[in-house]
Amino acid sequence: MPPSAAYSRSLLDRRALTRGLGLLALVLLILAILGGMIWRNLQRLDTVQAYVAYSHQIQQTGLDLQYLLVELLSGETRSEPHYVQHVAEQLRNLAKGDAHFLPDTPGRLLQVEESLLHAARSTDDSGQTELFKAIRTMHAVLDAETDRREAELEGISRDTLAELELATGTLLVIMLLTALFVRSRILNPLNDLKRLLLNLAKEDYSPIETRRIDPLLLPVFNSYNLMVVHLAELEETKRLHARSLQAEVRAATEALLEQQRSLATAERLAAVGELAASLAHELRNPLAGIQMSCANLREEIADPEQGQRLDLIGSELHRMARLLNELLEQGKQTPVPATEFDLADLVRELLSLTRYQIPAHIRLEQHIPADLQCRLPEPSLRQALLNLILNASQALDERHGRITVSARREESRLHLEVADDGPGFSAEMLAGGIRTFASGRARGTGLGLAMVQRFVREWGGRINLSNREPSGARVELILPIQEPSP
Repeated sequence: MPPSAAYSRSLLDRRALTRGLGLLALVLLILAILGGMIWRNLQRLDTVQAYVAYSHQIQQTGLDLQYLLVELLSGETRSEPHYVQHVAEQLRNLAKGDAHFLPDTPGRLLQVEESLLHAARSTDDSGQTELFKAIRTMHAVLDAETDRREAELEGISRDTLAELELATGTLLVIMLLTALFVRSRILNPLNDLKRLLLNLAKEDYSPIETRRIDPLLLPVFNSYNLMVVHLAELEETKRLHARSLQAEVRAATEALLEQQRSLATAERLAAVGELAASLAHELRNPLAGIQMSCANLREEIADPEQGQRLDLIGSELHRMARLLNELLEQGKQTPVPATEFDLADLVRELLSLTRYQIPAHIRLEQHIPADLQCRLPEPSLRQALLNLILNASQALDERHGRITVSARREESRLHLEVADDGPGFSAEMLAGGIRTFASGRARGTGLGLAMVQRFVREWGGRINLSNREPSGARVELILPIQEPSP
């Protein structure tokens, strides 16, 4: 990784860490505020509970005082002095406690204790008076504490509600800000990235601007930019490769067409050579008879001048015979050696090449077993099939149709067939057979089928011409297949 890229990666990692720590601190702050509020409310509830228990004790002590007053008024003396001491001890304990709201509550409780003890020691009506006084004082203390407790509870409720509203508002604001941040800095860029990924299907490889992208998402968009750059390079490479392939196909097609023209010229020259060799062979025999007749005539003529003329004629006849023999020697063909090959592959390759020479409205099909191996002169067979396919294409001309190449093996012979949907062979062609320079088309040379026939005969096979129903022509080559060498 380059130093600049490593530094950028480290900077992004630090930014992401800072963002993460900030978000964690914010969450911890919110939790601390909520925890503090809960703790504070629990403390308040504990205090209020203590105040309520203190008020209950005051209320219970007031009831004890009323009980003593009832006994005193009824004249009953069933209460023993230790009960008075018990109530007095309760008053002292309440005065010592710190769960009171009002600061004068302990002093007033001590006054109640003093009035109770005075009432217990007196033997006249002053004891009732003191006891009434103590009860009134207890009621006043209880009412004052109750009023103050209710006021305190209302304050706690108001404070708790305010704190809860503040915390809720703060939490909502934080959640709103977080949602806005996530939407503007994360969700919107991710949606943009989604649209950009969909644009890749349309071969739009434009990089995205990353200046306003959040640092947390910056590595994703940087990776996207790198990806589209590589995709653009690959697309350009593919386009250049396609152009190169098109140029190669065009060049191969032109070479094939040129080869076809050369082969056609060669076929014409071969046919002319074959015709010349045939004429030379036919002329050589009568020429030999003329030569012998001239020799016999020379022996019978005694005139020197006539003999000299006959000698000139004999020498010219010898030269003509020598030329005819040389022509026959040049017309002899060297057989092409046989090679092993897969017939399906050969036909598939041939159809792929001829596809560029045949109009698009003509379909090319092959029905050849994939494992059909044979041993034949491959160049000659390829040229023969090319002649048959091109003849079938010229026969179809502007008509829609198809050309089918099929093959099957029967024992030691190969049955190779080229069929089309054209008008078929003429009756004269089917009756007279294949002849050099004889063609059923206006622009035909009559050499294609002749060359195919010569190849089939040289290899020891035969060729059959027939028409198809309802229309079309069929050329069947029956060739002996040599077994592949081990």
